[in-house]
Amino acid sequence: MTFRWQVTFWAVMLAAFLLVLWLLHEVLLPFVVGMALAYLLDPVVTRLQRVGIGRLPAALMIVGLFVVAFLVLIILIVPILGTQLAAFIEKLPGYIGRLQSLAADPSHPWVRQIVGEGFGQGDIGDLVKQGAGYITTFLRSLWSGGQALISIFSLLIVTPVVAFYLLTDWNRMVATVDSWVPLPHRATVQQLAHEIDRAIAGFVRGQIAVCLILGSYYAVGLSLTGLNFGLLIGLVSGLITFIPYVGSMTGLVLAVGVAIAQFWPEWTMVLVVAGIFFVGQFIEGYVLAPKLVGENVGLHPVWVMFALFAFGYLFGFVGLLLAIPLAAAVGVLARFALRQYRASPLYTGVEPPR
Repeated sequence: MTFRWQVTFWAVMLAAFLLVLWLLHEVLLPFVVGMALAYLLDPVVTRLQRVGIGRLPAALMIVGLFVVAFLVLIILIVPILGTQLAAFIEKLPGYIGRLQSLAADPSHPWVRQIVGEGFGQGDIGDLVKQGAGYITTFLRSLWSGGQALISIFSLLIVTPVVAFYLLTDWNRMVATVDSWVPLPHRATVQQLAHEIDRAIAGFVRGQIAVCLILGSYYAVGLSLTGLNFGLLIGLVSGLITFIPYVGSMTGLVLAVGVAIAQFWPEWTMVLVVAGIFFVGQFIEGYVLAPKLVGENVGLHPVWVMFALFAFGYLFGFVGLLLAIPLAAAVGVLARFALRQYRASPLYTGVEPPR
């Protein structure tokens, strides 16, 4: 009965959490972003505490520096990316027409072998329309998830305030929550919380570093090749690398498609553009991911993709922010349940001594 009561209690708590998240997801974004920011910056504040700086001034300094750096980045990068994005949308029909003509040209039989004999003008148009429809639907779900935020201004104002107060009271909040856990289960809960924290920190903090490094590498590399919109494609490819496989493949397809439309018949430059992504994937897989993300975070790429798409669809942008932490928590709890099951008489067939 005790085990059944515990399972019922936690199932009700999970259902209540999801219900509150569903009901309030339109106003939660600045608070969730502030919480995520506080979680990411807490190690920096803790290190400053160790060198003798109080937690309050340390939190104020770190949040202030982050806000200033973020605003400077927006002022410097957003106008450039906005200009490139507008130009890219304007030239996209021309690029598509160029690729269509190459695919239909009988002097390029290898292209037709790759895309198929029946691939023609309508096929590319339909493919582009379908892709645009999927993207529009996804962006609409994200926008609806953040529409009640009132405005981006509220996000920029509320988020740093929430992050500052959470950073200031972080240790006290953790101790308070820890005191709520029943004494017989406190050691187990603390161990599970440590595993969840390690999985989230290993993936999120490490993946952010990987995205920034790869985004800078792709942007610089593609720009040096002279590829049109290389900065835009490179940064976008790096920033969506947190979606396993999707980010790199999206960047590769976009960059190679633009390279073919721009450089053909100079196929050497097309190979150089493709090579930049292959080298980037090698660096990510064998250098950055093992060093920064780690190999034991317990998050399978398929599980990460499912969590991102499912929570993004259900709860908008708030769901995207919560997807990885919830996926990590579910993974840790599932492994714990599996360990308990394998140690139980139901699995071993051996009754415990009385």
